[in-house]
Amino acid sequence: MAAPSASPAEFSVWAPLPERVRVTVDGTISDMQRDDAGWWRATVDAAPEADYGFLLDDDETPRPDPRSRRQPEGVHGLSRRFDPSAYPWGDSSWTGRPLAGSAVYELHVGTFTPEGTFDAAIGRLGHLVELGVGFVELLPVNAFNGTHNWGYDGVAWYAVQETYGGPEAYQRFVDACHGCGLGVIQDVVYNHLGPSGNYLPEFFPIFAEGGANSWGKSINLSGPESDEVRRYILDNVLMWLRDMHVDGLRLDAVHALVDERATHLLEEMATEVDRLSVAEGRPLTLIAESDLNDPRMVTPRVAGGTGLDAQWSDDFHHALHATLTGEEQGYYADFAAAGIGAVARTLTGAFFHAGDWSSFRRRHHGRPVDTASLPGWKFVGYLQDHDQIGNRAVGDRISASLSPGLLAAGATLVLTSPFTPMLFMGEEWGASTPWQFFTSHPEPELGRATAEGRIGEFAAHGWDAAVVPDPQDPETFTRSKLDWSELGRAPHAELFEVHKALLALRAAHPDLVDPDLSAVQVHWDDADRWLVVYRGSLRVVANLSDQPREIDLDVPATGVLFATAELPVLDDDTVTLPAESAAVLTTR
Repeated sequence: MAAPSASPAEFSVWAPLPERVRVTVDGTISDMQRDDAGWWRATVDAAPEADYGFLLDDDETPRPDPRSRRQPEGVHGLSRRFDPSAYPWGDSSWTGRPLAGSAVYELHVGTFTPEGTFDAAIGRLGHLVELGVGFVELLPVNAFNGTHNWGYDGVAWYAVQETYGGPEAYQRFVDACHGCGLGVIQDVVYNHLGPSGNYLPEFFPIFAEGGANSWGKSINLSGPESDEVRRYILDNVLMWLRDMHVDGLRLDAVHALVDERATHLLEEMATEVDRLSVAEGRPLTLIAESDLNDPRMVTPRVAGGTGLDAQWSDDFHHALHATLTGEEQGYYADFAAAGIGAVARTLTGAFFHAGDWSSFRRRHHGRPVDTASLPGWKFVGYLQDHDQIGNRAVGDRISASLSPGLLAAGATLVLTSPFTPMLFMGEEWGASTPWQFFTSHPEPELGRATAEGRIGEFAAHGWDAAVVPDPQDPETFTRSKLDWSELGRAPHAELFEVHKALLALRAAHPDLVDPDLSAVQVHWDDADRWLVVYRGSLRVVANLSDQPREIDLDVPATGVLFATAELPVLDDDTVTLPAESAAVLTTR
C-alpha cells in the first residue's frame, strides 16, 4: 500500500519569546508568521505522519512541538504528526463509571508486566476484572527522557511514552479497559517538569519568576503571560479525557501549584471538565493529591469549594501503616503516638490533622471535614501506594514487614472503609517484589547527581547508604517488576482470594459503600489491639494482636459474612477472633 500523500496542513506554536520561528517538516524548512498574541503559524504540505520541529531564532537545531502528540525518537527528537481521531474506537456503548462505590487499582505500565507495555498490560486486564476493581489508575505516561522511570519527570505533556507503545497503544489499552467494564484514571503532573528534555522555556515563560517547589521551578500560573500557560494545561486535561477517552485524572501534588488568582487553576479545571462531561455524556473525575488537608478541595463549587471530585487521604494510610507496623519515624510519629485512635479518627473524619499540631511540620495543619456534607467516597483510602513504597529507602512493600494475617486484616479495614479504596499493583497477593525508585537518565552527570542525592537523603535519616539501591542501575528497575508466578503459590494465592472476597462483599452490601462519614463509629482497645468499625448494620472487627481476643460488641452478632482466618466465635454480644485476623459480622 502506498504511503498517504502530503496535503496542506497548518502548523502552529505559541512562542512569544523568540523573535523568529521556522518549521521543518520532513526536512523542508518554512518561515512562520506571528500574530499579536505570540502564536506562530504556517501552512505546509505534510504527510499524516510527517516528522517536524521548530527552529527558534537562528538556532538550526529543531525543537519538538510543545504540544507534540508523539515523540518516536525520544523527547530530544523531532515530533511526529498523530491524529487521535483516526483510532477505530470500540467503546461506543461505554457510558462511564462513577467513582462513588468503585475501587481503584494503581499500576505502573513499565513494571506491571515483564514487557512493560500497554499491549502486555491488556493481557492482564482479566486479572483485574476477576479481582473486582472498577478503575485502573496509570502512573504518568507522558514522554520523558530515557527508557524507564516512575513517570514524574515528564517533559512532553501531550505525548505518550514510546517505550510503553506510544499514543495508539494507549488508545488500545483504554479501549480494552472499557470493553472489560474498567474505567481509566490517568495520573498527570502539572506542578513541575523533568530535568532533561524540557524545551518549553525556549518557547514561552512556563516557569514563574522566583517560584520554586520541591522538584524545581514552579509553573507560571499567575504571572505575566500566564493565560496561555494555563490554557496549555487545561487543553492537556481535555485531551486525555476527550481524545484518549480517559475517565478521570489524578492530579499530582496540587499543593505545589502556586496560583495567586481569584479563580484557582483547579477550580477552572473542574469547571471545564464538568462541561466536557455533559458533552461526552459520561462521568469525568478529577482526583487531587493534596498535602493541604483542606476539605474545600473536594467541596462543590456551589458551596464555595474548588470543585474537585476526590482527593487521596495520606492520613488514613499513615494511621493504618503506623498501627500495623509500629513504625514511628518521620511523619508517622503523631499517628503512632495516637495508636489505634489514629485509625478511628481518620475513618470517621478523613483527616487526622484537622487544625491540630503536626510534629513533622512543626506547625498546626489542616482543617476539619464537615462529615455531614462531604461523603466518604470523596477520599481515596489505601494501605499502600507508589509513593509510600517507592519513597522508602529500599522500596520495600508492607508485605516485607507484616504477616499474611495482618496483611489480610489491613486489607479488610481498607476495603470496608467509607472511602474509595485503592490498591497498588501486586498488593492484592502480597507481592514480595520491591518497588524501588528507578531512573534512566542518559546524561551521566544527571544520573550521578540523582543517585548521590537519593543516597544522601536517606543517609541523613539514618539509613545505611550501602542498602539504598542506585536508581540508575538497570537492576533496580528489573527488581521492581511484578512476579506474576507468585499468584499460584501460598500465601499469595490465599491473600488474593481475601481481596477478591472483600471487593465482592463491598459490591453486594450497600452498608459497605455507604459514604456517610457521620454514621461511622469506631470502638477500640490499644492494649489488646482490636477495633470494631460500625458500617450500618454490619460490624467490621479486627484483632491486630498475636493472641486471640474476645471483643465486646454493641449488639449481638447474628452471622459471619467474611473472615480472614477460621470463623470467629459468636457469643451473644461478644466475638472471639483468632490472632491477626478480621471479620465482617451481621447484626440484628
